[in-house]
Amino acid sequence: MAANTSWSALGKATDLRNRILFTLGLLVVYRLGTFIPVPGIDGAALREFMEGAGQGIGGMVSMFTGGALGRMGVFALGIMPYISASIIVQLLTAMVPALEQLKKEGEQGRKKINQYTRYGTVALATVQAYGLAISLEAGDLATDPGMYFRMACMITLVGGTMFLMWLGEQITQRGIGNGISLIIFVGIIAEIPAALAQFLASGRSGAISPAVIVGVILMVIVVILFVVFMERALRKIHIQYPRRQVGMKVYDGGSSHLPVKVNPAGVIPAIFASSLLLLPVTISTFSTGAATGPVMSWLLAYFGPGQPLYLLFFMAMIVFFTYFYTFNVSFKPEDVADNLKKQNGFVPGIRPGKKTAEYLEYVVNRVLVLGSAYLVAVMLLPEILRGQFAIPFYFGGTSVLIVVSVTMDTIQQAQSHLLAHQYEGLIEKSQLRGKSRKRPRRSPVRR
Repeated sequence: MAANTSWSALGKATDLRNRILFTLGLLVVYRLGTFIPVPGIDGAALREFMEGAGQGIGGMVSMFTGGALGRMGVFALGIMPYISASIIVQLLTAMVPALEQLKKEGEQGRKKINQYTRYGTVALATVQAYGLAISLEAGDLATDPGMYFRMACMITLVGGTMFLMWLGEQITQRGIGNGISLIIFVGIIAEIPAALAQFLASGRSGAISPAVIVGVILMVIVVILFVVFMERALRKIHIQYPRRQVGMKVYDGGSSHLPVKVNPAGVIPAIFASSLLLLPVTISTFSTGAATGPVMSWLLAYFGPGQPLYLLFFMAMIVFFTYFYTFNVSFKPEDVADNLKKQNGFVPGIRPGKKTAEYLEYVVNRVLVLGSAYLVAVMLLPEILRGQFAIPFYFGGTSVLIVVSVTMDTIQQAQSHLLAHQYEGLIEKSQLRGKSRKRPRRSPVRR
């Protein structure tokens, strides 16, 4: 992709440059918001608590929120309530006929579904903010516990989440890349330098052997290369077009292929599965000491990173969301078959229409076996190794997958805008040349 991109072409693409600057500006606003604290938090007690929880689920939550949870900033809930609401609405859309019909109504139906998603985000964020406020009081992390602290904490956290949702929508519409994914991406990237410094400091002090340090670095490189390879892997389905007659001419039928990615869902299953895991465990992490009930103790014991139940649940959610998101959002066999039929295209040996849809579903099901296994391997292998070698910070395949996938998607979108700008420039030049080469007007010939 970089071979076709030059700095001179990027400098001339005014629209792309404005989109990139707009995106960077909103991401800077997001990073500044992670440092604005929620009112009524005991900063010293919070830092002491997060130092102890940094290796467990607290480090995972803090990384996905860009460190906002560790500092208890206004964006402490992050964008996860919006993602959870999106999961619920998409599940209901697949099961409720009224919502499914609303989805087929085009732009107006999509706006209505987005409105329901926003209402769900407010409800989930309110519940999570209230639970977090109660947990902060139970952990003695509030300077003045009481109803005023709970209301202030809830209003601040819910407002921060809704503002993040708005930032993500603005980046998607007027910037470059997917706004929600970029917000999570920036949150993960921002925590990498501090985590890497802590990791190297542990090796310097002798807490971790040099062999483990080298092994972890090599594993990260191998995982990144593997993710790049699998994200670009395709299964090509041959498509044939029949002969067609236009006037007196007969054109031979052409052929092409329908690309099916090994991982059509991209990074969505990782984000969805992580958001479901973070929802109950975030509250249990802050419910320490005497306030810890039997349910919270059970969650902390069995749903911590590296625990068997945590790994099994994570694996099941990854596989489920890979299939669910692929067949409901990214690749619908019925719609693809209908589009092929309208274009007079067909799969050789398969009848157009219903038979083609069944064949596409069969092929995608087989491809997703490999795709879901790849996602499970990438996201669970670092979890197991981190638990075995006691790495003193959160390191997971989910963060690696998000960083690599979002980087590739954003670069691809930037290249698409750049190519569109170059084509527009070529069209304008050809039009100007056509105008400048007008034939001189000839005088009438006398007879």
